[in-house]
Amino acid sequence: MITMPARKPRRSAAATRRTPLLLDRAALKRRLADDTYDVLVIGGGITGAYAVLDAASRGLRAALVEKDDFASGTSSKSSKMVHGGLRYIEQGNVNLVRHSLLERHRFRKNAPHLVHRLPFLFPILEKEGIFDARLAKGFEGLLWTYDLVGGWRIGKLHQRLTVPEVLAQAPTLRAENLKGGLMYFDARTDDARLVLTIVRTAAALGATVLNGARAEGLLMQLGRVAGARVAADGDTFDIRARAVVNATGVWTDELDAKADDGHRPQVRPAKGVHIVVPWDKVRINCTVTVPIPGRARRATCTRWGNSVVLGTTDEDYQGSPDDVHCTREEMDFLLEGANTAFEGKLTPDDVVGSIGGLRPLVGGKEGATLDMRRDHHITVGRTGMVTVTGGKLTTSRHMGELVIDKVMTVLGRKGRSRTTDLPLLGGAGYDAEAVAASGGIAAHLGERFGTEARFVGDLIQDDPTLAEPIVAGLPYTKAEVVYAARAELARSVDDVLSRRMRARLFARDASAEAAGAVGAILGRELNLTDAEVERSVSAYLAAVRHEKSVLLEGAAA
Repeated sequence: MITMPARKPRRSAAATRRTPLLLDRAALKRRLADDTYDVLVIGGGITGAYAVLDAASRGLRAALVEKDDFASGTSSKSSKMVHGGLRYIEQGNVNLVRHSLLERHRFRKNAPHLVHRLPFLFPILEKEGIFDARLAKGFEGLLWTYDLVGGWRIGKLHQRLTVPEVLAQAPTLRAENLKGGLMYFDARTDDARLVLTIVRTAAALGATVLNGARAEGLLMQLGRVAGARVAADGDTFDIRARAVVNATGVWTDELDAKADDGHRPQVRPAKGVHIVVPWDKVRINCTVTVPIPGRARRATCTRWGNSVVLGTTDEDYQGSPDDVHCTREEMDFLLEGANTAFEGKLTPDDVVGSIGGLRPLVGGKEGATLDMRRDHHITVGRTGMVTVTGGKLTTSRHMGELVIDKVMTVLGRKGRSRTTDLPLLGGAGYDAEAVAASGGIAAHLGERFGTEARFVGDLIQDDPTLAEPIVAGLPYTKAEVVYAARAELARSVDDVLSRRMRARLFARDASAEAAGAVGAILGRELNLTDAEVERSVSAYLAAVRHEKSVLLEGAAA
């Protein structure tokens, strides 16, 4: 076992706030319309979030707009892994793995409340496995490479497990062909909460951020991009900026075409899906990687509280990027893999939630998306707009740094990134062991908000009824809905239940039953009319019905 010497995280005014950061939509819109910015980032996923944080931390006047909600696209529908990527070693991309593992370490240091160590288990099977006992030695060599290029920073090296040790971690794993196992260590995160925290950290450093703000066109001045025309809440206004960043992921080509009539499409979307089943149906204590019969792709089964997340697929996608869901065929594919590996029988009735998302890969149209590289691409177009696409969640901090390096070139300015050791809100001073020992609501809030949990706790202290759960069977409280409205720019029931909480993913039907109660709280906090609340609740229920129809009935996505 290797341990790293303790390093005191860099503290900042943003990371150690004494009062909650409250975000007011009306004030943010006025500021966007009235001010002139050094840089405007369009796209509120993980890449855009870290780009605006990097810009704000360098002292640039920075803004970010997102057409829907922060992380509502790919960045809330990832595998939720912060990892180096064993598969990239298999593809020969060792440099990507080395750098990803360094960035994983930085995430765990700067956001210890959100990025947690996670063991991965590969069963060694006599037959029908990812690899049999004869290949296990070679695979262990790959794990040694992983450890040596940076995996060691997590504090543990990979391990070879006996059959009893494997079954202790995964007691329902089929044992008849089991010969042992290999375990290594990576990390996981709630991707939507991570993105939101990065955005709020940027706001604490002075950035202006707004969701529900669609860039309908670009402003041009002397042949150069000089801002964007934005529509938000029924208002349309211009945001003036000296530099503009396109961080819109799978929508990149659409925005690039607005900046350059001669733009040729570059993004190739690849679809990935996950489904969620109750933990007691599988009973694993880590991530177990299992084979899919007849397929090259491996599937992962990850414990998440009282649930297990099964994923993922990787296929070309030709449909609308605004309506992506797990289909019946994809669900059956994942259930088949789980049923091959584990005892018992998972059925569609056991699936309590699902997500489908698109990876914005960059490259040609030939070959399987599974084999395409995950490197990022950053370019400056002929009209001066900086465009970033590709990459992955784990390397988002560095991508944001490189994007703003390009922006500095466009601006003719100098200045180094400051995000390497910059804690995210709630991360500075966070004590994971103390939080875990506290138990109950305190532990739940601590693992979501870090040291910022005290602000949610203050709401409960002022009104004890806010400690009541909002979704049956899940630990989320009414206080978190209030906080989402006041401090996290939640505008709708979907914003709360799908991303501020992950209730739609982990308990889809229970979240639908809670929609009315969430809507009522939002109505009071945001001064919504009864009709506006009803529209928000109805829209959420309709979205859940559509998701279920695609998943269970095979309806068109």
